[in-house]
Amino acid sequence: MPRNQFQRMVFAFITVVITVHAYVFYSLYVIHGSMFMQITGESHVLDAISKMGGVPVFGKNIPIWAVVLIEFALAYTIENILGSPLSFRLASKVFEPGKTHPVLFETAIICATVGIMCPVMSLAAAFLYYNYDAGFNMWTLLAEWLKLVCYNFPFAFFTQLFFIQPTVRTIFKFIFAKDIKKHSHN
Repeated sequence: MPRNQFQRMVFAFITVVITVHAYVFYSLYVIHGSMFMQITGESHVLDAISKMGGVPVFGKNIPIWAVVLIEFALAYTIENILGSPLSFRLASKVFEPGKTHPVLFETAIICATVGIMCPVMSLAAAFLYYNYDAGFNMWTLLAEWLKLVCYNFPFAFFTQLFFIQPTVRTIFKFIFAKDIKKHSHN
């Protein structure tokens, strides 16, 4: 759908803005929420995070907005350098872009992107949220990474396929309506 590098970067920006917010919510509430409440004795996740002084990142508690910014920077960089280019190449190995129905080709790109980004971002999260106060152990980190991939992959697959990417495409079409219309008439 994006035709040039600027449009690809805008598309990635929109995708990452929506995705990071969804994942921070998912991570804090679904994956870690009960642990935060158990540690603090609070009955609500936000109260627990507030009582802890923020979310533990590299062994220091930081505010949720800082977590969003850190994850945004990581995800946007990785998406532009690795995720987007590799997912297009992988989808192109299976389907010919010009001869395959656009919905099928876009679905292949989404699936490839999830297959690339989920393990990479889960590894980044394993490092970010590792319990450094207990000391560092590579096997514990790898086990945490595998756990995160198992949690994140189904969430990533279904949200990207059925919610995030359709929303991103709608926003993208709205922003670049003139360019899309001009290109479709040529």
